[in-house]
Amino acid sequence: MTATGITATARPTRRRVNVVLWVAQIALAAVFVFVSAPKLLGDPTAVATFHVIGFGQWFRYLTGACELAGAIGLLIPRLSGLAATALVGLMIGATLTNLFLVPGMQAAAAVTVLLGVVFAVIAWLRRDRTVALAATVRRIVRRTH
Repeated sequence: MTATGITATARPTRRRVNVVLWVAQIALAAVFVFVSAPKLLGDPTAVATFHVIGFGQWFRYLTGACELAGAIGLLIPRLSGLAATALVGLMIGATLTNLFLVPGMQAAAAVTVLLGVVFAVIAWLRRDRTVALAATVRRIVRRTH
């Protein structure tokens, strides 16, 4: 055991986990940039799908913006845990939408559930960054009040 309390074998394992997380985060960020584009650019299929959902086209823009923000957040170390947490919420909404609001999309719910689980794992393994971010925000808020 070292002065930091981390054994010599724990460092390489932690490093490998970090590399795997970054590979996953980069890949998922690319996927979410790709899936946000049709929503933000008004692809006819996206427009039709959100018409079926029935919340209006503003919801298409909101969903696309949240996907894009989540993708960007996954790539920023300080925001990666928070972004993954937010994307869990987005995947819960997508799963419910696929199951109950869009006919014929029930099979797609399996994909959104799987993505939600992956984002939950990333959020859990990046929780130290989220806690540090929350502490920073609290310090800033205290200074301004």
